[in-house]
Amino acid sequence: MDYKAEYRRWLEEFRDDPETVQELLSLEGNEKEIEDRFYTELEFGTAGMRGVLGAGLNRMNQYNVRRATLGLARYIAEDPERQARGVVIAYDSRRKSDEFARQAALVLCAAGIPAYLFESLRPVPVLSFSVRALHAVAGIVITASHNPPQYNGYKVYWEDGGQMPPERASEVLRHIRAVDFSEARPMDEGQAKAKGLLRIIGAEVDDRYIQMVKGLSIDPELIKEMGGQLKIVYTPLHGSGNIPVRRVLREAGFSQVSVVKEQEKPDPNFSTVKVPNPEDPAAFTLALKLQEELNADVVFGTDPDCDRVGIAVKDKAGQVHILTGNQIGCLLLHYILTARKKRGTLPPNAAAVKSIVSTEMAQAIADDFGVRMFNVLTGFKYIAEKIQEFEESGEYQFVFGFEESYGYLSGTAVRDKDGVNACLLIAETA
Repeated sequence: MDYKAEYRRWLEEFRDDPETVQELLSLEGNEKEIEDRFYTELEFGTAGMRGVLGAGLNRMNQYNVRRATLGLARYIAEDPERQARGVVIAYDSRRKSDEFARQAALVLCAAGIPAYLFESLRPVPVLSFSVRALHAVAGIVITASHNPPQYNGYKVYWEDGGQMPPERASEVLRHIRAVDFSEARPMDEGQAKAKGLLRIIGAEVDDRYIQMVKGLSIDPELIKEMGGQLKIVYTPLHGSGNIPVRRVLREAGFSQVSVVKEQEKPDPNFSTVKVPNPEDPAAFTLALKLQEELNADVVFGTDPDCDRVGIAVKDKAGQVHILTGNQIGCLLLHYILTARKKRGTLPPNAAAVKSIVSTEMAQAIADDFGVRMFNVLTGFKYIAEKIQEFEESGEYQFVFGFEESYGYLSGTAVRDKDGVNACLLIAETA
């Protein structure tokens, strides 16, 4: 690819966008930066697109979002029945997330595909749930998960609520590559609403999701008896987990939940942390300080799109330990199997799923309960595929899935790792 020619083409093609033109002109003389922005296209794969924000072929910007969305729309439109079902769109607290989500929605509308756009930021698991709950054909979420603040991304989900598998992603990519930027134009928002193509969604979907998550509690009587005694410190790390995590804990019966005030509000700069990643112990600095002040039992931290959860707990001597993803996964698996066996709700064909890089201790726990453990490739979409396979064959019933990278799921209404589900389960386990 001739990066210099692409650079000049962008200056010409987007001449009516002064912000983009100004940014591109500011690069003159910086050959290395121009080359990095234009030597290749932003990659689209099973995890969608992810990149540094900015103007250029190899950057996250409204034009790449529009182009990718039109490619997705053309793939969907190959089947009229699929087209009529529409696409759900969610976004997190990152820079330009809301703008990119709206642009994607209006490009879909221009292609004649209904778009269900959330009124404000929502976690990834809510998007996954909504695709299934609204019988949509696909979902889009604008997020770069736990990456640094200069990143954003575009993830695509299919009708099962899981991330798009490789074969389907390849087909979408084929359509994207056939799209010229000039073709990917959004519909006027007022017109899209008037035609019933743009539908803003919110509380009604949230309520269904929260009820579903509360239903995943294994022993509500235990929470009723002990939930008021457990002191929890929670940090959403400036992301989308704040409202749903605190709501589900409160409604389930955990009354002593304190939020880290400095990290409560959405902040695209993630100004209190180096990276908003619960896998990084440094992300817990403020939460551990509050834990000490309140003498809290446990700390929860979710990443910006609230699919990952990290925790810190006190031992009997009062020393604080930040647990690994493998430790959390094994604790949750053991609790689920113990509690369900005790209550007589553990199915005889129960199955758990983990990624191949996750600890074999989980295998030993499953063996001890006579539960089948499946190992899958890294990526939660492969756990989601197993859930779908179990549902279709009836051979097994899914009870838990996890990855060592702090992702957990104990239900089947969501087909991705679910930080809200995990926070409730961790609180019950604690």
